[in-house]
Amino acid sequence: MGDTIRWGIVGAGMMAIEHIANLKLTPGSSIVALVDPVATSIERAQAAIGADVTVYADPAALAASGTVDAVLIASPNFTHHEVLGPLLDARLNILCEKPLATTLDDARDIAARVAGYDKVFWTGMEYRYMPPAAEFIAQVHRGRVGHLKMLSIREHRFPFLVKVGDWNRFNRNTGGTMVEKCCHFFDLMRVIVESEPVRVFCSGAAGVNHRDETYGGEVPDIIDNSFTTVDFANGVRAMLDLSMFADGAENQEEIVAVGDAARLDCLIPAGEIVYSPRVGFMNPKRVERSHVAVDPAALSAGQHHGATFYQHQAFAAAVRGDGPVAVTADDGLRAVAIGIAAEISAREHRVVEMGELGL
Repeated sequence: MGDTIRWGIVGAGMMAIEHIANLKLTPGSSIVALVDPVATSIERAQAAIGADVTVYADPAALAASGTVDAVLIASPNFTHHEVLGPLLDARLNILCEKPLATTLDDARDIAARVAGYDKVFWTGMEYRYMPPAAEFIAQVHRGRVGHLKMLSIREHRFPFLVKVGDWNRFNRNTGGTMVEKCCHFFDLMRVIVESEPVRVFCSGAAGVNHRDETYGGEVPDIIDNSFTTVDFANGVRAMLDLSMFADGAENQEEIVAVGDAARLDCLIPAGEIVYSPRVGFMNPKRVERSHVAVDPAALSAGQHHGATFYQHQAFAAAVRGDGPVAVTADDGLRAVAIGIAAEISAREHRVVEMGELGL
C-alpha cells in the first residue's frame, strides 16, 4: 500500500453515501470499487463519488481483484457474516458497519476469525466519535463526576428510514431494533462504564411506527420505543430510553453520568457539556456549560454529528500504523450480545442474565 488507501465499498445504499462524503474529506483516501446488486444504488454511489469506479459482481470478486487496500461493509445487517468471509480470507483492512451481525453465532464466528488478524478490522461504532460524546467520555474517565454510579442515555428521534427492499422493517433482517439501532448505545455504555454487563432488562414495544405498513402481507415487527436497564459487573447501572417517534425533540441524544461528586450531561446536536457538582441541600447551584465544536465540513457530510468523519481519521491512522484499532470485532460482538439480551427480555418480559448467552 502506498500513501493512498484504495477503498472498496460493499453495499452502496444510504449509509454508504455518508461514508463516501466523509472519505472524500479524508486525505489519502480513494474510492476505487463498489459492490451492490441494485443498479440504482450503484448509480447513486457513483454520482456521490463523482466518477465511474469499477463495479464487482460480489465481495469475492472484489477480494480477488487485488485493487483495494480497505473495504467498507455497508450492506444490510443480515449480509455481514457472508460478505466478510472472502474479504477476511484476502487479508484486507475492513471497516464493518454496525451491527457486526444479526445473530450471536454469526457475531461470535466473525470475532473468532478476526482474533490474531494481521490487518485492521474495525467495527463501525461511530457514536464514540461524535466530538461532544468523545469529550464527555474523556471527562467521565478523568473522574469529573467522582466515582461513576449511574449512566443514562436517551435517544428520541425519527422513525427508521426507507431502505432498499424494505429490509429494515423486520427483526429477522436487522437483528431487532435493540441490535440494529441500540448496539451504538450499548457500546457507549461499555466504553463509559469500563466494565462488562451482567444482566439486562428491557421493556419495549412496537407502538406507533409502521403499524399501517404491510410487506408481502406482513406487518413490521420492529420495536419503536423501549426502556432498557443494564447492570454492570462493577456495580454501575445504565439505562437507555429510546423513542423513534420523537423527531421533534430539541436534542436527539442526551447522555447523563452521575457520580458521587457531580452530574455531567452531554447534549447532541446542541454540542453542550453541562457540569453540575453537588452543592448540598438549598445551596446555590454551580452549573458550568461548555460547547464542543465540530468541523463544519464534517457536520455537513452526514447525519451523525461529525462522527463518521472522525472515525475515518482514526481508521486511516490505524491502517497506516499510526494509531490503535479502537473498536474491535470483540466490541462489536459484545454490543450485539447486549442487544440480543434486550430483545429477548422485551419479548419474554424477564431479566436476561448475560451468562445465558455465554458472556
